[in-house]
Amino acid sequence: MADNEAKQSILLTVSGPDKPGVTSTLMAILAERGVDLLDVEQVVIHDHLTLGVLVSTESPVSELSAAVTVPMAERGMDVAFAEDDDEETGQASSTHAVVILGSPISAEAFAAVATELAAQGGNIDSIRGVADYPLTGLELMVTVAPGDDANAALRQSLGAVSARYPVDIAIERGGLSRRAKRVIVFDVDSTLIQGEVIEMLAAEAGREAEVAAVTEAAMRGELDFAQSLHERVRALEGLDAEVIDRVAQSIQLTPGARTTIRTLNRLGYHCGVVSGGFRQVIDPLAAELELDYVQANTLEIVDGRLTGKVVGEVVDRAGKARCLAEFAAKMHVPMEQTVAVGDGANDIDMLSAAGMGIAFNAKPALREVADATLDHPYLDAVLYMLGVTRDEVEAADAGDLGVQRVPLG
Repeated sequence: MADNEAKQSILLTVSGPDKPGVTSTLMAILAERGVDLLDVEQVVIHDHLTLGVLVSTESPVSELSAAVTVPMAERGMDVAFAEDDDEETGQASSTHAVVILGSPISAEAFAAVATELAAQGGNIDSIRGVADYPLTGLELMVTVAPGDDANAALRQSLGAVSARYPVDIAIERGGLSRRAKRVIVFDVDSTLIQGEVIEMLAAEAGREAEVAAVTEAAMRGELDFAQSLHERVRALEGLDAEVIDRVAQSIQLTPGARTTIRTLNRLGYHCGVVSGGFRQVIDPLAAELELDYVQANTLEIVDGRLTGKVVGEVVDRAGKARCLAEFAAKMHVPMEQTVAVGDGANDIDMLSAAGMGIAFNAKPALREVADATLDHPYLDAVLYMLGVTRDEVEAADAGDLGVQRVPLG
């Protein structure tokens, strides 16, 4: 063949049962033909392998097919060949990552996502499974046309899909920024833990119902948080301080909370909590979870009894955002590399200030400003939104702790 003959690009797609030696055999054949590799992608789904190899070669498709087809057939593999006329051999990075979570994810819901992406001029570059427990999770890397409105348009259109189907959808910009998150803060009540601590304390005073009503209104954004906090704390006046220990011991973490914190710590995240609750209850939990930062209100105690007041400045809606900024500055992390997770209206400023704000089983007021919403009751779903897979979590747990998944239901 003439030395000056132009090379062409050929796409080989190998598929069949996954078994050792398929990739090495194919690469050995290609090496003998002297081809150059332009791109390689391999996917295994339920022991079925699909391997795509884009090569640059002077050989015609017929010669490459003759060299590859028989050896691959002997291993039970089918091979398809196609000439690639695209002069662009490199692949630009995807502009966005879209994570879909469901239990399960129906084909109808996925089709709706794909339709909306197409309507936005988006192309799905790749799809991978990130979780099969306790939710099914799919990560789509997509590319949309550049523009200031592209991000907002994606959120609006895919948010409508999430509202129609029982799936959670997170949209985040692709590239290095997605993998650069280093600080994460969680709200505590009804986020990191199940229930509201102040209502548990109020139950000791026989006033749980009235306090719960005020809490619910505050979380919906109908009452000023600081005002509502003072009103609720007054209901605790006269309680023996020992009730704090009893309530602290009765706290139940949200399913997946330990896994989430443990995994984020492994990844080098700085983890903290910013709460409108109370340090006397939260501090022991924060120590147990090895959190790096804790900010919450402090109940006043005089002569072993609660006075019905809080000490110092109240951690309210604006205060939560300031705490996040303080924590990030302490860790020398820019705000765009922070994540905040919460459920109520008093988390609005904090989630808005964070690089990524996640609304967890949240009130409507918070959902409107969040970058992502989670309506399934598993906190470890936050990991999937950050690009961590269930396999990675379980492999690390098995190696360090011998932990295995627990059947649901």
